[in-house]
Amino acid sequence: MNIRNIAIIAHVDHGKTTLVDQLLRTSGAFRANEEVATRVMDSNDIERERGITILAKTTSIIYKDTRINILDTPGHADFGGEVERIMNMVDGCLLLVDAFEGTMPQTRFVLKKALQAHIKPIVVINKIDRANSDINRTLDEVLDLFIELGAPDEFLEFPTVFTSALKGTSSLDPDPATQKQGMEAVLDTIIKEIHEPNVDKNAPLQLQIALLDYNDFVGRIGIGTIKNGKINTDDLVAVSRLDGTVKQFKVMKLFGYENVKRLEIDHAEAGDIVAVAGLTDINVGETINLPNHIDPLPLIRLDEPTLQMTFGTNTSPFAGNDGKLLTARKIEERLFRETQKDVALKVARISNSETWVVSGRGELHLSILIENMRREGFELEVSKPQVIIKEIDGQKCEPYEDLTIDVPNEFVGDVMTTLGERNAELINMDVKESVTILQYVIPSRGLLGYMTAFMTLTKGYGIISHVYKEYRPMTTSAIGERTIGVLVATEAGMATPYAIEHVEERGIMFIEPGTQIYEGMIVGENKYAMDLAVNVVLKKNLTNVRSSTKDNTVVLKTPRRMSLEACLDYINTDELVEITPTTYRMRKKILNTVDRKKYDAHVKAELKEKDL
Repeated sequence: MNIRNIAIIAHVDHGKTTLVDQLLRTSGAFRANEEVATRVMDSNDIERERGITILAKTTSIIYKDTRINILDTPGHADFGGEVERIMNMVDGCLLLVDAFEGTMPQTRFVLKKALQAHIKPIVVINKIDRANSDINRTLDEVLDLFIELGAPDEFLEFPTVFTSALKGTSSLDPDPATQKQGMEAVLDTIIKEIHEPNVDKNAPLQLQIALLDYNDFVGRIGIGTIKNGKINTDDLVAVSRLDGTVKQFKVMKLFGYENVKRLEIDHAEAGDIVAVAGLTDINVGETINLPNHIDPLPLIRLDEPTLQMTFGTNTSPFAGNDGKLLTARKIEERLFRETQKDVALKVARISNSETWVVSGRGELHLSILIENMRREGFELEVSKPQVIIKEIDGQKCEPYEDLTIDVPNEFVGDVMTTLGERNAELINMDVKESVTILQYVIPSRGLLGYMTAFMTLTKGYGIISHVYKEYRPMTTSAIGERTIGVLVATEAGMATPYAIEHVEERGIMFIEPGTQIYEGMIVGENKYAMDLAVNVVLKKNLTNVRSSTKDNTVVLKTPRRMSLEACLDYINTDELVEITPTTYRMRKKILNTVDRKKYDAHVKAELKEKDL
């Protein structure tokens, strides 16, 4: 059977996973009466809730006697490493571009990775039925991007398909009136334009691991495309390790893909995408060969983590009230298990403590790990994310990112002011009729804690996107810290309307009456730059004159609701976020009010002495 191996790449939310749904339907992967969830490839609960793809997914369809293996890739910059590795597994890609939004920062990133690997792109202009879409402008932007990224001449005449993945229609003509039900136009273009894998089934085995998975029964599973030869269950094979050594192992299980299922198979050959189990510590970039014919492929370069934070056992007074998984041993096991399938994640335990330094590719990357652990029943506390500083040629360097902002014109001044304060350098400014597109280069530190402020500044209408650029010499200015103070509880107990009524004039509350509070917990935001200790559990003294029902007439402002990402953005280096299965709370590292004030005074004295 003929084979085509392709990846679907795009900016986040341009419709990759929805397009895969429609390709599966057109190929007859589902029965006519079968009920299928939308975005069937997003199997993780968080992926479904947020509408994003976190991990690359493989599916395989049969269309016109051709097996088309499709890899649905993440669109968010934090998971860009997956896109890079997938380029070693495919021979072509579908570059999806939203007909309204046009090319976006992540479009540039994923196309750059494809061109570097010399992978042929088919351009799919999606959402052509969207109001105010401009297909001609989008095509011009795509061509400009190809030229800007130095695409070879043969790629500049790229084949183009026009689709509405949501409606399940496609055509080869930009006129929306020519759209027909089904994705035949996309599938026919794949078969016509993408060549078969350049492989030799009779040559000795060559299979390079590009992705990892893990389960408790067989351990780590390596996923890759067979470049040459054949492989069978129970074969004795050899793997060329990253350190140059060679280790033999037996293939315990072999998996292939059919539609959205991963099936156990006995045999696979060159061109197939397979998952291999049998070596518990197999790594990305390692090559599986025959024991008598060791021929490793060039190593795959992995992007290093740029952000880190500490995870620790929960030390708050409420520890153990919600979760079942509390101990350091359980947390360490879970973090280790995550590193088995996520090569972008690094974990190191801090000696003589119950805390770990967890390094990843960005705030979203780490917050999704935290959210998964919370849902599994873990309790833990985490610190503010910090960028990873490297020493390059004897100089301290920090990561920088390309930042693109799409903002309504009335908010441009405020946004530019706040970014200037965060050491962002304006590269380009494109003023349109109602919106302005700003392009910056900014230290990653400058983006820490900025998302919440940006959405507030733009009243939710701004679009912000960033992608890692490079390491540059570190600037000395302190950026990324919250400049406003917080309201910190001095007493434990239940928050009362009477107490909150008197405190809320000091700033914005994060809690409501009835919330259980402990000393050192952050309950609100102060109006000023200093922290303020407040009592939110104070009860009104009752007499024979005053009624105990008086509190019922108190009218309080609606508290600010803080998501997990907002909490991680918000906290400073002297604060933590406590995570439990039912809630998350912001708190000071030092809970006791007196001890904290002594510590703060000591730090201020040290800084003053340094200045002198």
